[in-house]
Amino acid sequence: MDDGEVAEPRAPRYPGEDTSETSEREIRGWYCYGLAAEVFAVCGVGSFLPVTLEQLARDRGVWFNDRTTSCMAKVADEAGTATALLLSRKKEEHNQCIIHLFGGDITTSSFAMYTFSLAVLVQALSLISFSSVADYGNYRKKFLLGFGFTGAITSMLFLLVVPKIYIVAPLLVIIGVTCLGSSNVILNSFLPLLVLNHSQARRKETMAPPIAMANMSPEGSYEDEPPGYESTDGAKAVPSKLDSPQLGLQNSISSKGVGIGYAAAVFVQIISILVLYVMSKLSNSSTLGLRLVLLMVGVWWFCFTIPVSLWMRSRPGPPLTTALSKHTKVHTVIVYLSFAWGSVWKTVKVAVKLRQMSIFLIAWFILSDAVATVSGTAILFARTELKMGTVPIAILSITATSSGIAGAFLWPIISRRYNLQTNRTIVCCVALMEIIPLYGLMGYLPFIKAWGVGGLQQYWEIYPLGFVHGFVMGGLSSYCRSFYGLLIPPGSEAAFYALYAITDKGSSAIGPAVVGVIVDATGTIRPAFFFLAVLIALPLPLIWMVDVEKGKEDAARMARFIGKSGDANERFAIGEDEEHEAEGLIRDHD
Repeated sequence: MDDGEVAEPRAPRYPGEDTSETSEREIRGWYCYGLAAEVFAVCGVGSFLPVTLEQLARDRGVWFNDRTTSCMAKVADEAGTATALLLSRKKEEHNQCIIHLFGGDITTSSFAMYTFSLAVLVQALSLISFSSVADYGNYRKKFLLGFGFTGAITSMLFLLVVPKIYIVAPLLVIIGVTCLGSSNVILNSFLPLLVLNHSQARRKETMAPPIAMANMSPEGSYEDEPPGYESTDGAKAVPSKLDSPQLGLQNSISSKGVGIGYAAAVFVQIISILVLYVMSKLSNSSTLGLRLVLLMVGVWWFCFTIPVSLWMRSRPGPPLTTALSKHTKVHTVIVYLSFAWGSVWKTVKVAVKLRQMSIFLIAWFILSDAVATVSGTAILFARTELKMGTVPIAILSITATSSGIAGAFLWPIISRRYNLQTNRTIVCCVALMEIIPLYGLMGYLPFIKAWGVGGLQQYWEIYPLGFVHGFVMGGLSSYCRSFYGLLIPPGSEAAFYALYAITDKGSSAIGPAVVGVIVDATGTIRPAFFFLAVLIALPLPLIWMVDVEKGKEDAARMARFIGKSGDANERFAIGEDEEHEAEGLIRDHD
């Protein structure tokens, strides 16, 4: 078949599947949502939301030292912004601003940390409740648009949050962060479908060499396929593992989407700096500039979600069960939620049987918490300890984002140059991130403290650390996901990647809360670097000891005992005897 010929549509795998060819318009719609949401992720969650939370609380706070003097002063910082600073540039160690909330005193820094801790916890619960359901029925696109528009409106509503009602801000953050994470999971679920129906992938599939077709029956199904590769109607189906042409196409689309999102985030960051600078000249409000930036970010998110609604197809999944149509909407919701939580629990039960995967998930649980905590702690340290205004912090975010783009390109080169295995590359990334808390702890050394520079005593010292953080994240974000993919039982990718996302978001609620407790107890953020240094180091030996080849073998054996049922409701319904048999097979090969 010539490359110029049009491939025949493939047969539907389940009733109602949309097998129409993926159009360029649909791919542009997929890119548009990445372009829309990544701006909120970088400019909102990564930059201005922590600062806005802290500043709104600061406007109502008093000094940690005497608990009576207002933290606010109507002065401009060195960068020329109108963001409020401390009343005086005290040299005492305990110079945090505190607020009285729910019967106790907390620092404005821990107020922001507690908010994000709660936000990622709610996000994790949301992922569990809908991620499995989104793969079925006609809900995928509806979920994506619902989360997208809701998150965008939430960001815009920050314009109305003045310091007097600062307690409303955490609620908006929780909704926005939940919508961001949830919509990104849905967006990722569209990618395999776009690739599967792409004309390029279809032509490559039709042009498969004879050796790849040798095991196929006249009807076109595999006769000697690995157990667990069955369609939802019980018929034999093509294995779900991507072949190399499909994998290359998926990587190409995914990489371009990441690049577009990062480029948009850098552009909006630059516009945000201009907005903050202009507002510093026109307004004496300490938060108006920040709230206008969040309004702009929300408008951006909303506007670029509109093309998604127009250009992307629904691509419905298989029906969860035909029995749902006989029940009320309330009962249907209960059934869907029960299915979602049950699917996650069954996936966890399978993951526990896979030793290498279990080791990696434990390491990833700790590592993802460390990454999220380092990012939030650094922003608040720059804000409260280094007295940096919003413009320097925005520049710090641009530095980290730009170095992240560089890291995404350079880590594969480094890995090939030194012939590093994937888990060794991850270890190198984590070891490099350890520099950040260790450098902050240098500020406790008397001779460095006497110099007045080093150990994060001067604001400009945080920029090289921001570069390190971004460069490391450029490697971790891609290598951890691909490494985990090698340990997944063939045919169960969607369920296990949902577990990966839940592990990521669920753990990220712990670190910020611990940092908040440390700050409340000490009145300063620097002691939290001890906690971060330990947290970053913990997953290193676990990642190092993962045997990927052994993990792949175990996953292949486990694939015989999952995904056997044609009923989507029983996708992971493994009998007790089969569980023991699967576990025995894996143990016999240890």
